[in-house]
Amino acid sequence: MDALIHVFVGLHIIGIAALLGGFLAQTKAMRASEARMSPGMLHGALTMLLTGVTLVGLNQADDNSVDNVKIAVKTAVLVVVLALVYVKRDDEKVPNPLFGAVGLLTTANIFIAVLWT
Repeated sequence: MDALIHVFVGLHIIGIAALLGGFLAQTKAMRASEARMSPGMLHGALTMLLTGVTLVGLNQADDNSVDNVKIAVKTAVLVVVLALVYVKRDDEKVPNPLFGAVGLLTTANIFIAVLWT
């Protein structure tokens, strides 16, 4: 079971990289107010959601402790990010505050995962 959990942790990190990488790739366009939500950002957010839910299930099935409050906070932040990316995915230009919120919430989600013990 541990190997399967590690595989899904790796996939979860790939999702984070796709979402945050898509954001960081648009920072130059953001300075020109021409940033847009890339398909990779949407796929990264969806990957994070699916692998995160799977990780909770696998950890509970393996009798590992799961901090339900932490998971709820991370899920809520991710759902907001996913909603923003999904709704604005077809727009040619996304307002800078909205685009910045996606990057900030994604970074916050990473820090919640790492620092909340």
